[in-house]
Amino acid sequence: MFDNLTERLQKVFKTLRGQAKLTEEHLDTALAATREALLDADVSLPVVDEILAHIRQKSLGAEVTLQLQPDQQVVKIVRDELQELVGQPVRPQFASRPPSVWLLVGLQGSGKTTTTGKLAKWLADNGHRPMVVSTDVYRPAAREQLSQVAQAIRQPCFPAAGIDKPLDIVRGALREAKLGAYDVILVDTAGRLHIDDQLMDELGILKRELAPAEILFVADAMTGQDAVRSAGEFHRRLGLTGVVLTKLDGDARGGAALSIRKVTGAPVKFVGVGEKYDALEPFYPDRIVSRILGMGDVLSLIERVEKTVDQKNAKKLAEKIRKSDFNLEDFRDQLRQLRKMGPLEQVLGMLPKIGPLANVPKDLEIDEKQFVHMEAIINSMTAEERVDYKVIDGSRRKRIARGSGTSVQEVNQLLRQFQEMQRMIKQYGSLKGRMRGMGKLAGLS
Repeated sequence: MFDNLTERLQKVFKTLRGQAKLTEEHLDTALAATREALLDADVSLPVVDEILAHIRQKSLGAEVTLQLQPDQQVVKIVRDELQELVGQPVRPQFASRPPSVWLLVGLQGSGKTTTTGKLAKWLADNGHRPMVVSTDVYRPAAREQLSQVAQAIRQPCFPAAGIDKPLDIVRGALREAKLGAYDVILVDTAGRLHIDDQLMDELGILKRELAPAEILFVADAMTGQDAVRSAGEFHRRLGLTGVVLTKLDGDARGGAALSIRKVTGAPVKFVGVGEKYDALEPFYPDRIVSRILGMGDVLSLIERVEKTVDQKNAKKLAEKIRKSDFNLEDFRDQLRQLRKMGPLEQVLGMLPKIGPLANVPKDLEIDEKQFVHMEAIINSMTAEERVDYKVIDGSRRKRIARGSGTSVQEVNQLLRQFQEMQRMIKQYGSLKGRMRGMGKLAGLS
């Protein structure tokens, strides 16, 4: 996400690097490039003009910090302006007495049903007892689709069998939630290909009946300013409490994420960053801004590591590394942990674009199947071979290749990668060494 905008802004800042003083001429050049970058990222024109006016005023005014170099000054000001644009993080809202109702609205095809499942999983993972229900009585098999999603995430779905009126469905769901002690009801509403009065009237009735704690507009980030305009209309008619942006991982521009709060007044609360049901995250504006500026998102990376890494195994591994006792079984465990963290492109996107990562191509494609092949190769080894790779001679390599369905060349490549990682661990024995080893593993050098 934001790949194009990040790359363009990095070029802008680079032009200012090494200048002794920030002159108006330098600033004009930088602002023109910044304007083009923001417009290409599909940020709305009025928002772009307002941002640039503030950047100019602050860059040439008394707010400039004299201790900073010109490029650092502009980076700081751009960061502050983008932060102001996307706002502060807004926590999800719950009713004072359960069950809380979250009403999900939006146009047809925006991903409401899948997002309903993702939100239910997020709530369950964070100590809540959610239940989902669909009021879409118009689209064929809409309720069956939500039922299948609920089964996939192992969360309850109110069936509404034989009920064909949205108002009757939500009343039944409320009764069921109270009886079953569910504290959040997620209501997946009907959508249309366009905004019409019938849709809005129905949503208005549901809002009056349910008094929802959240009215969340689900928008496809890849539709850019169309998503922003639709959100604005829904907000005007319903009074949204927040926005969920889907497919943000596939949107290299990111204009919707930057514009939507300023244009509509409704904050982004969650973002979808993948197809899996756990690929939903709360929206942290400061982290998004850091990623846009190429500063990485280390906090999100740490949270992802903490969710996926087994702490006991991590301590054992740290002790083995300290003793320089890292073997192929440990290497396999690290491959598994890395795969659990999600697509490697996302993980790399959270790292700051500095040092050896500064020149990583933005369109880098990493074949996740390579990790499957590497694990299969290690699994085809004997326990002795995994503990001491030096016993693996030519005949053993052929046997391992046959057993793993790979080639001798791939076996040799894995052994070379392992030796390189082992060498780095012995040399550094620190986080720095391990991170560089991950870089080798990802094929970055």
